[in-house]
Amino acid sequence: MRHGVRLGLDPGDARIGVARSDPSGMLATPLDTVRRGKDDVRRIRRLTEEAGAVEVVVGLPRSLSGREGPAAVKVREFADRLARRLSPVPVRLVDERLSTVSAEATLRSRGRHGQDRRSVVDMAAAVVILQHALDTERGTGQAPGELVVVPTDAETPAGAVAPAAAADEKETR
Repeated sequence: MRHGVRLGLDPGDARIGVARSDPSGMLATPLDTVRRGKDDVRRIRRLTEEAGAVEVVVGLPRSLSGREGPAAVKVREFADRLARRLSPVPVRLVDERLSTVSAEATLRSRGRHGQDRRSVVDMAAAVVILQHALDTERGTGQAPGELVVVPTDAETPAGAVAPAAAADEKETR
């Protein structure tokens, strides 16, 4: 098992649940809920830096059959943007099937209902995603999911601005 804090994300249309692991990678705990919008990636970058995270794990929604639909396309686009902004911290996509369902069931069983449950379900789903990734790595000895590859400057076509540079350029405007 690789050593270091990891963050887990459950990206939704309105909010992004965030969880973090302990440095030994044994336990995932809730950290924050980030509102979706123009500053969401910047906020996650700040959380990553504050935690000293060595990796960020993003839940990839798939159907029960394993297919990827429109929600997965949105998450892949988000993960690409995030990877460019967090580089050199790696971003990995992991299967998140039923994570929200599992988180909701756990919260319900603990007496959380209605608005009270909705306010924490995104973080709880992020905990489920990250804990699954940690358990998978511990069981297999392999990093979980798929690495989101960030193009290097050498791979950027002549005359084009590298993605990370373009993102930083927008941020300073």
